[in-house]
Amino acid sequence: MPEKIRIGMSGWRYKPWRGVFYPPKLRQREELAYASSRFDSIQINGTFYALQRPESFARWAEETLQGFVFAVKGPRYITHMRRLKETATSLANFFASGLLRLGRKLGAILWQFPPNFHFKPQRIEEFLKILPRDTASASTLARRRDKRIVPKPCLTAPDLAPLRHAMGIRHQSFAIPLFIELLRAYSVALVCADTVEWPRLMDLTADFVYCRLHGSQELYVSGYDGPTLDSWATRAVAWARGSESDHTERVIDSDHPQKRSRDVFVYFDNDAKVRAPGPRGQIDHKGLIEIGVSC
Repeated sequence: MPEKIRIGMSGWRYKPWRGVFYPPKLRQREELAYASSRFDSIQINGTFYALQRPESFARWAEETLQGFVFAVKGPRYITHMRRLKETATSLANFFASGLLRLGRKLGAILWQFPPNFHFKPQRIEEFLKILPRDTASASTLARRRDKRIVPKPCLTAPDLAPLRHAMGIRHQSFAIPLFIELLRAYSVALVCADTVEWPRLMDLTADFVYCRLHGSQELYVSGYDGPTLDSWATRAVAWARGSESDHTERVIDSDHPQKRSRDVFVYFDNDAKVRAPGPRGQIDHKGLIEIGVSC
């Protein structure tokens, strides 16, 4: 299967985007459909803050174009509050809440850690072990939900399909070979996060790459000029083709053991001042959109 580069945004419902990225008088309920006509992937952020409902996932799938995929951000209750401790029931609740209603539009699931969460090998590996790897195992896990929390679950998926997971780290203690080796052992992607505040690592650990562009000068605010976008486009193409670009920042100073084509997901998360989509979706994404369309 040829490589696929997807370019998207983190979220889609932001008031300042109305009349700038979104056309004037576009109804709020039409914003997702419009955004999916400009980009082929969006990261769902609401799942990070609270469990959603099956009907919401079904509606989002219905409102987006064929071939579109969502990334889904895992609950902060698991990553920030429980800090990965005793998470089986919480994971079951998450998968029972309706993710499977996305069907083939479910892309990758992002597990983002807080900045003060240090690398704990045993806890990380225990979490990696229980992550479902396909929709069948997710359905089995969802049946273990807390019925008080998810009384009306979604327990089945339209098709049997693999599930992808990515981990976003924000503490320097993760920048060691043991963490990279754990991710590779469980085929979980290391998030490449472009930001001035957290480690920016580009080790390849799975059959896909998950990249988040937060703004490298000022978090969530900085835009990207043409040469910088060209650099990210070059990296995306190299990742997709199974290689790496120059100036790659890695923990382990070598390529991924097996070169192969990869899907690449790039999300702009510099949403302040309409940086992420740009007016009509062309400002911060021009070079990357051209690359994504051609792959």
